[in-house]
Amino acid sequence: MPRPLNKIAAEILTDWRPAMSNPKTRKSFHIFAKPWVEAMLELRVISDSYGLETGEGVVLYFLTNVAQWRGDTARRIKAELNAHLKEKSNAND
Repeated sequence: MPRPLNKIAAEILTDWRPAMSNPKTRKSFHIFAKPWVEAMLELRVISDSYGLETGEGVVLYFLTNVAQWRGDTARRIKAELNAHLKEKSNAND
């Protein structure tokens, strides 16, 4: 079972902290994806909801906004989030 979404979100924010605090290194995806990371802080599993959004929707919106996020941490976290989505998909089959 993948790590809880809130743990993944906390790691994302930790990884992004240096770039977010410096306008010269901050990327547009940091700004557009941050609300979705903050929503994930409130979720444990993909079947949870955040307001009117499903956990699945939150994760999908996040992944859409971070397509240009690169590096080892990005690859690992994206793989974890995709594992959550796959698990949800398999549960619906």
